[in-house]
Amino acid sequence: MIEIWPLLLKWILGVVVLVGIAKLWYLSRFQRKRLRPVLQPEDVTVPTEEFDIVLVGAGAMSTTLGMILQQLDPNLRICMVEKLDEIAVESTDALNNAGTGHAGYCELNYTPQGADGKINASKAFKINAAFEVSLAFWSHLVEKGILPDPDAFIRQVPHLSFVWGEDDVRFLRNRYEALKDSVAFGDMEFSDDPAKLREWVPLIMNGRTSSTKIAATRVRYGADVDFGALARTMTEHMAQQGNFDLRLHRAVEDLTQQSDRRWIVKLKNTKTDTIEVINAGFVFLGAGGGALPLLQQSGIPEAAGYGGFPVGGQWLICKKPEVVEQHTAKVYGKAALGAPPMSVPHLDTRVIDGQRMLLFGPFAGFTTRYLIHGSLLDLPKSLALENLIPMISVGINQLDLTMYLVSEVLQSQKARVDSLRRYFPEAADGDWELAHAGKRVQIIKKHPTKGGSLEFGTEVVSSADGTLAALLGASPGASTSVQIMLDVLERCFPTQMEQSEWPERLREMIPCYGKDLNEHPELFREIRQQNLRVLGLDKQK
Repeated sequence: MIEIWPLLLKWILGVVVLVGIAKLWYLSRFQRKRLRPVLQPEDVTVPTEEFDIVLVGAGAMSTTLGMILQQLDPNLRICMVEKLDEIAVESTDALNNAGTGHAGYCELNYTPQGADGKINASKAFKINAAFEVSLAFWSHLVEKGILPDPDAFIRQVPHLSFVWGEDDVRFLRNRYEALKDSVAFGDMEFSDDPAKLREWVPLIMNGRTSSTKIAATRVRYGADVDFGALARTMTEHMAQQGNFDLRLHRAVEDLTQQSDRRWIVKLKNTKTDTIEVINAGFVFLGAGGGALPLLQQSGIPEAAGYGGFPVGGQWLICKKPEVVEQHTAKVYGKAALGAPPMSVPHLDTRVIDGQRMLLFGPFAGFTTRYLIHGSLLDLPKSLALENLIPMISVGINQLDLTMYLVSEVLQSQKARVDSLRRYFPEAADGDWELAHAGKRVQIIKKHPTKGGSLEFGTEVVSSADGTLAALLGASPGASTSVQIMLDVLERCFPTQMEQSEWPERLREMIPCYGKDLNEHPELFREIRQQNLRVLGLDKQK
């Protein structure tokens, strides 16, 4: 049966390309936005409202940027628009987001091993420092009383990497040796002693009778973050202040820059079908998978060549108390051969809406939607003249990846639980139910020799004049949202960052602002101890 998939996938790719070509012909003949002159202010006939900042999307990124800006200058007029009826229900929501605080402690794909056997830990160090910046900002908000009891959005959950087999045990030991002498990873523990591992992860060790070598590393103060709860709390606070306007069920119909460099943002109220027009000095597109189509709508030259590769996801979830209570950890393994980095399996303790549960996955899947509430035509609709070659190139060169994603979708419940049993040998089929996770849109961009490349990570795309920015990509995403938004400030608000009190205020909120923590070990140690204390993340476990 599986032999038909290569032909079927090529047929699907062919249909996508044909739809894309038809769209490209239409755009090039009638609607090519970048050939359209900028809008003159006098051309706007619909009454407009003026804001300094428009945030599109009400997820982790927009709420973080909005909160930082409001703290820097309470007089800024900020409008947040969201297509859905609730805050943070797409990729930011707890079940849709990995939500565990990516710090590089246990994610093995952040420390690849070269052909010479050496570990490249640069990405792990960068992500770890960026997560510490997020913790510092949240600590500041907690101390100011803006965020509630930290338990409402963040909890201590030890982070472990768990491997088996001689090769992977050797890799994990080498990784530990490469990390252990740094401040960032100095508290990491390594063990290949089954008795010690039974103390750390009894659920994983129960029923494990094989003589195969096993090993694990552990950082006791890992975090589980409910980014949905965090985003909703920050939005609620911002809405209580002056100069902040939250508009739900508003879809962005058009983005056009005027000759004075301000943006006209046309909104449609999806409940009343009425049109609203906003005049904004700066627009941030933080709409998750929906950011790419909006970036293309803007017509800025910097958007040329970008495309998106959507990936679906599913979890196995257990809520059975007698099982859940046996496991308090986030445990990462190694990705299966041919699997994309975002589908590295992990068995996590999570607390969602006050209920403790275990999640295993995510199982990646093939999709053409860019959002959970998106359209099956999202992928073909995103084809444009500028990204046609990169998109087709990745589609052809990543056929094996697409086949892998389709095979994940077609797995039976038994096959998924069999995957789980590699981590939890005594897992019972009836204790685990399948749930859908969020959509991730990986970045596709131009490549000088391949035509196009598929990127796993996040990237900010901004206009040359700094009046518009968009965030594309996925993991580590929300965990490093504060550092990413600081980068947006430096790109898009250079005058304020150089000639105002903003840098000083940022250092009050984030004492390490402007410094690479990995190059300042004493400051790193001081910031970490403060964060652990304020957020309650270093209870002995």
